[in-house]
Amino acid sequence: MVISIAFSTNTHFLSSTICRSISSLSPSLNVLFNARRDCNRGFLSIGPFDTKLPTTKAALSEISYRKQYPKVGAKSIGPIPPAHLIQVVENAAKTGAEVVMDAVNKPRNVEYKGLTDLVTETDKMSEAAILEVVKKNFKDHLILGEEGGVIGDSSSDYLWCIDPLDGTTNFAHGYPSFAVSVGVLYRGNPAAAAVVEFVGGPMCWNTRIFTATAGGGAFCNGQKINVSQTSQVERSLLVTGFGYEHDDPWTTNMDLFKEFTDVSRGVRRLGAAAVDMSHVALGIVEAYWEYRLKPWDMAAGVLIVEEAGGAVTRMDGGKFSVFDRSVLVSNGVVHDKLLEKIGPATEKLKSKGIEFSLWYKPENYQTDL
Repeated sequence: MVISIAFSTNTHFLSSTICRSISSLSPSLNVLFNARRDCNRGFLSIGPFDTKLPTTKAALSEISYRKQYPKVGAKSIGPIPPAHLIQVVENAAKTGAEVVMDAVNKPRNVEYKGLTDLVTETDKMSEAAILEVVKKNFKDHLILGEEGGVIGDSSSDYLWCIDPLDGTTNFAHGYPSFAVSVGVLYRGNPAAAAVVEFVGGPMCWNTRIFTATAGGGAFCNGQKINVSQTSQVERSLLVTGFGYEHDDPWTTNMDLFKEFTDVSRGVRRLGAAAVDMSHVALGIVEAYWEYRLKPWDMAAGVLIVEEAGGAVTRMDGGKFSVFDRSVLVSNGVVHDKLLEKIGPATEKLKSKGIEFSLWYKPENYQTDL
């Protein structure tokens, strides 16, 4: 098995440390952050993963006959050149990540949005830093931030979905995984994405960055990545998540957790949706699903998975939108097999009157959905 390990020999983390620990997709940012040279010291090379099928021929055979699911990525990213758009997305995510890195080994100032739903001062500071980058480059774009809500021009074709600190509870405890996630939609469909994942742990924090543009592929630290080729649930490592409301969907997913734990190599619950989806794209897990996520949780991750060759649907198997209330992402090969259990469980919830219509779309924001 190929394992990507991130580590650092440095014990001091200045604000510039993160720039040296994450690689860039574009040459101009590579020069700006001096990333590739220093990143190679802290990360093993990441390439396509073929970790579980015995032969290349078998893997290719599986790919040839995999079911095709509707694409979620934007067919066009509009008038902004792709290279410029992804450069700003990356820069925004890295800027937020600098704020998080500066705070990661310091005491936390924790507040509560609910009984167990945390928010820290770092969430707010990271979002403010990200907003500054977006506004500086695109004054007329609409923005949806987890902490700040909707700001900007609702007539814009572009909507930025920002999670300044995905996995706040993990961050508050110094427990990986958590990330900064920035995704931008064009007329409702993901166009560009960046997720900066924090890896390691106390006294050895480091980062890696996942990026994607619609039609342009997915990358980790500037190297192209692909989903795994595993074709059997029995040989799959799976990931799920649980929200803060302990209601029928929570109970249903507990049952799914048990069922898949019984038949797979295991089911993990890491606590950061953007990281979970990035791990599917990297090929180290085969699938991830969760009920009741928000646009800022999903906008970046779903595009990264799709551009790495994976599949994205709702948990009932329907065509996915970033404004939906459930998501299933996978390597594409095991997608149908997972839906055999996940789909009926979700339909049963719908028959009980559980709401699964679009969760939220900013008023007057026009989409092609």
